[in-house]
Amino acid sequence: MYNQDWSMYGGWGPGAVEPWMQHPWMLAALAIAAPFIILVVAWALVWKGLALWHAARRGQYWWFVILLVVHTMGILEIIYLFFVAKLHWKQLFSAHSDRVHH
Repeated sequence: MYNQDWSMYGGWGPGAVEPWMQHPWMLAALAIAAPFIILVVAWALVWKGLALWHAARRGQYWWFVILLVVHTMGILEIIYLFFVAKLHWKQLFSAHSDRVHH
C-alpha cells in the first residue's frame, strides 16, 4: 500500500510521479474544463462588480458587505440588482442611476 518513501501511490518524495502523469485523462479533462471555468469566473465578476457598484452608489452598505463576502456565482448579485434595487436592464450600466440611501 505504501512505498518506501512513505507516500501513497508515489505522490511524495524522490521518484514521485505526479497524479496527472499517472492518469493522462486528468490533463485532458482540465484542458476541456478550463474555458468553462474562465467563463464562470468572468460571469461572476461582471455581476459582482455591477452589484457592488450599485450598492455603494445607493449607500446600501450592508448589501455591499454581503455581496462582497458571499460568493454565489452571480445569483445573489442578480437578485439584489433586479429585485432589491429594482433596476432595469438599461440602468445596470448607467452612471446616472438614482442614488437611494436606506
